[in-house]
Amino acid sequence: MKKLTKFRTFALIAFMALGFTSCNDDDDAPVVTPSTTITDLAVATPNLSILVQALTKADLANTLKGTGPFTVFAPTNAAFTEFLAANGFSNLDAVPVATLKEILLNHVVSGAVQSSALTNNSYIKTLGKGSASSSNTLSMYVDTTDGVILNGVSEVTTANIIASNGVIHIVDAVIGLPTIATHATANPNFSTLTDLLSAQGLVPTLSGTSGSPFTVFAPLNSAFDSATLSLYGGLTSAQKTAVLTYHVVGGANVLSNAIPTTPITTLETGTFTIAGTTITDEQNRQTNIVLTDVQCSNGVIHAVNKVLLPAIP
Repeated sequence: MKKLTKFRTFALIAFMALGFTSCNDDDDAPVVTPSTTITDLAVATPNLSILVQALTKADLANTLKGTGPFTVFAPTNAAFTEFLAANGFSNLDAVPVATLKEILLNHVVSGAVQSSALTNNSYIKTLGKGSASSSNTLSMYVDTTDGVILNGVSEVTTANIIASNGVIHIVDAVIGLPTIATHATANPNFSTLTDLLSAQGLVPTLSGTSGSPFTVFAPLNSAFDSATLSLYGGLTSAQKTAVLTYHVVGGANVLSNAIPTTPITTLETGTFTIAGTTITDEQNRQTNIVLTDVQCSNGVIHAVNKVLLPAIP
């Protein structure tokens, strides 16, 4: 995972359209086709024929002929073929329409977002929804350290194909609905947490739906200073699991505008309280929430700048 140089706080990103043709050569002029919609351009591109079939099946082809503007991250035929095989679908017809529609919407962003407006180490909002929230659409993590990588799985191979109602970026992989584990893995600022979750066998829990939705207060790498890592390293395996699950609330997708003022019960069974952006844990330590509402298909992530500690026996 590529190293990032900055971390944005308390905001998901808004975009304005600028004119560049390629994420690797932003000095060239865009190819403008003022009377051609996103759907028209996709139909005219042989390597996007499966995408066109998918849009038609999901009743989205006409949507992407509309006013918009839209930004579409368009998977190639090879990307769709690989995705179908990896998920056990014999062909596109085998994918349930409702599932396909949300996957496709997870490739669409409101506004005409060209490559120059994609900010490194940031989140953008797609039009897709998972099962965790009916109001907060899914987040997409953007890494522009070397090209443009989305959710850690899909790279933009051709950027800034300009349509009359938006822009297309061709990508080399289908971007599945991201779980909490997906976003934790995609963002290198959570790499220490991801390693610890993996060591305790908790990644499958945060990849699944059993007990979901989850609200995760995820410590940044900077939260794991030498003293904290030394303390954690001296714990038993059961105590390590207790510390990690103390950061997770089960059965709730709690957004930042709906955090309760009463004590919050965690998967570890202990509680903590939140006042504004400050969390007070069971050891009376205070931690700040520094990023909110990273929406996943099975829950939501809020980043914190310290490790929360339960009352470990």
